[in-house]
Amino acid sequence: MTNLRKELEKCKHPNSRKTKALGKKARRQNNKHKVRLGHAIKSNITGEKLSWFLGQIDEGRTEPLTPQELEDLIELYFTRFDEELEQINLKQSIGKHRANQHAARKDVITMTLEKERNEFRTGGLELMNLCDPLKLKMLRDWDGSALSVQHLKLDLVSHNMLQRLKEQSEKKETSEQMET
Repeated sequence: MTNLRKELEKCKHPNSRKTKALGKKARRQNNKHKVRLGHAIKSNITGEKLSWFLGQIDEGRTEPLTPQELEDLIELYFTRFDEELEQINLKQSIGKHRANQHAARKDVITMTLEKERNEFRTGGLELMNLCDPLKLKMLRDWDGSALSVQHLKLDLVSHNMLQRLKEQSEKKETSEQMET
């Protein structure tokens, strides 16, 4: 960026072709940087989400989660900010002048939770399907870094998908019981 600035200072006229070309080059580099930064932020958020789920599963567990267990785990994920929201509400209720303290954080938390719940009810949360034994093993083998998140195969896990998996497992159980 400093090289571009030096070259721009050498230009004689602000509307010359060289000046316009340097401006275009600078904008392009800036846009590339913004895109890279966006990918890094998304990888960090996804990495934090996956590490939360990994931390909630027993270390000795080898069999995949049932659809009901995964749904319960997702509901628990939605309550991860409850303590922080209680603390914010407590601080806001104490004094008149502190009513707006931490309001921005509270708004961010409520918007995030609302967005995640809506995604789960409609299209699906971007997660690993922990009902699949191969994906559970991949998550266990994951080193926890945000850089390696891109190598994990994520699915859209929705409420409807879990309901279908429950129905399939129930049908499978009833057919196995009828055979015996």
